[in-house]
Amino acid sequence: MVLDEVRWGILGCGDVTERKSGPAFNKVPHSRLLAVMRRDAAKAEDYAQRHGVPHWFADADELINSPEINAVYIATPPGMHCELALRVAAAGKPCYVEKPMARNARECQLMVETFEKAGIPLFVAYYRRALPHFEWVRETIRNGSLGKLRELHYRFFNGIQRDPAVLSEWRFQPENSGGGLFWDLGSHALDLFGHWVGPLQEIQGHLWNRSGRGAVEEGAVMRFQAGEVAGQAEWDFISEEKRDEIQMIFERGSLQCSCFGPPTVRVKDSAGKEDEKHFQIPEHIQWPLIEKMVAALRGGPPAPSTGQTAMRTNEVIDRVAAGGVLRNIPGTGK
Repeated sequence: MVLDEVRWGILGCGDVTERKSGPAFNKVPHSRLLAVMRRDAAKAEDYAQRHGVPHWFADADELINSPEINAVYIATPPGMHCELALRVAAAGKPCYVEKPMARNARECQLMVETFEKAGIPLFVAYYRRALPHFEWVRETIRNGSLGKLRELHYRFFNGIQRDPAVLSEWRFQPENSGGGLFWDLGSHALDLFGHWVGPLQEIQGHLWNRSGRGAVEEGAVMRFQAGEVAGQAEWDFISEEKRDEIQMIFERGSLQCSCFGPPTVRVKDSAGKEDEKHFQIPEHIQWPLIEKMVAALRGGPPAPSTGQTAMRTNEVIDRVAAGGVLRNIPGTGK
């Protein structure tokens, strides 16, 4: 499928579309945002007026089947991703789905199979794959300037769930999200690691809930292997400490950066010489990925985040979740 111009419609114009994604659709060449949909008609109309979008709908099928629209971006909570994506596939239109791709790998597989059978592209919003500093890290791993990558470690500590009030949000309702913040935030890191080092395998891990509040995890731990790379990662969403650290150990040096923090990469070579690489975050953080998707839809190189790659991230999440949820474990003092 090759499109001369990509004419987008958005299903679910909530917070993520206000700045991270929505405006970028009109700033990428050969791309236009023509319609938005939200079940609350007043909010759909308000979004359209504020962002200069010509059409708005309160019904998903009206947008999906509109002749004006030839590509659809699904920005609803994950509980609706699979159902809506299948309706987009039935309409014969390319689809861009927010992350995580769905609540579990089974839903992802159904989406992937449906779009492959129809011969229609399916993309997923793991936009960190396209950010300049993360592309630089990937190239550093591949060019061997620090030798082979041996170890990858990640720690994310943040007290987001220390406030019980947040548990009423959709992100903490498994029927809408799949799980908790391991699905919502952890998926970003897991997908990035897979992009850098290849599919994560030999996964061992579990979720934990120490306080007993809510139906979802408060943290997760895991180990994995990716080729010759040994990895381990830890998330704590009720921590008193804030930390977001990716550390890579190479044969001839090391590299540090963060998943959600400033776009700075710190490198140390085998002689102990340190260097910092500074990059810029785009005005709309999904802009670089949207640009690559539009290029792919116009017959250019493949986009870096597809249904196939995103399904692997959900498979990793499912494997960690299969390790169970430990409850009433002692505090770690973080």
